[in-house]
Amino acid sequence: MKIKKTYFFALKSAGYVASFSGIGLFLVYFFTEHTLPGFAYLSVVAGLVFFITFFVVQFRLEKFIYQRIKKIYDNISLLDAGDLNKTHISADITSLSRDVEKFASDKQAQIQDLKMRENYRREFLGNISHELKTPLFTVQGYLLTLSDGAIEDKTIRTKYISRASKGVERLIAIVKDLDLISKLEAHDLNINKTSFDMVKLVQDVFDLLEFKAKKRNISLFFKTPYPYPVRVVGDEERIEQVLINLLVNSIKYGKIGGDTMVSIEESGNRKITIRIADNGEGIKKEHQARIFERFYRVDKSRSREEGGSGLGLAIAKHILEAHGESIVVKSTYKKGAEFSFTLEKSTIT
Repeated sequence: MKIKKTYFFALKSAGYVASFSGIGLFLVYFFTEHTLPGFAYLSVVAGLVFFITFFVVQFRLEKFIYQRIKKIYDNISLLDAGDLNKTHISADITSLSRDVEKFASDKQAQIQDLKMRENYRREFLGNISHELKTPLFTVQGYLLTLSDGAIEDKTIRTKYISRASKGVERLIAIVKDLDLISKLEAHDLNINKTSFDMVKLVQDVFDLLEFKAKKRNISLFFKTPYPYPVRVVGDEERIEQVLINLLVNSIKYGKIGGDTMVSIEESGNRKITIRIADNGEGIKKEHQARIFERFYRVDKSRSREEGGSGLGLAIAKHILEAHGESIVVKSTYKKGAEFSFTLEKSTIT
């Protein structure tokens, strides 16, 4: 019968002690010329010694290991000695070492995660500070100039008030987007799902962004004609915001004189996939994993010139996650980018 590793050391120790006890007892009787004890007597004594030794060794060894390991827990502030009480302390050194190594590995992973979160927090605070500072200083500069006497000049007054107004609008947009993304992350935003026609919604967004696209001579169009409605289930207002954010992003970073194409396709499991592709600059591979982070910018200098809150893709991602869906990006640098997301297909025709 295979002996459990947790008791192997105690059994072996007890065996040694019982054997030496039996031999010692035999020698005592032999050299003192007493009658030699019977085999049954020696067996009983050896058995008692064996069991007593086994339990004493097992108990003491576990107690010793527990106290030593507990000191390690107590001396390291990140470890919690309470965690040790949740598991059985074994006399098997190999098993114990493996458990301690796993615990240490888990704690190391937690430390790395905390460091990443701290770096993200620091980067986020720096980004939001910059995003708010730029329009604030712009507005402040124009207002100070006007208050210093430029307000008397009608031409300058009109121009500067208009520019200050744009700065205020950008501040309002940033604050609104921050409020929205905070609600999305806290699951504090109600999603009102209904059945609606995705083809019509995309066309409405095309019409809304037509002027912005014309500024860069970018064509917005469907990949193929859709003579019939393609109905999906979702919050129409929020999905419209997703489309606007993705198309605005495509117009901003698309090639001047280029194209932005939308396709609506049926996929498995009663899903509809919406793809938005352009033939613009594309996104380098090292940026693709972080493209949906708040305020993350691939080309920072150009992004500042283009304006915006820097939250568009992050908001799109959170809205789709609130629908139980996801968004992915595929891109080859210098050859364009494609964003795609899924929605549930409606049973209403």
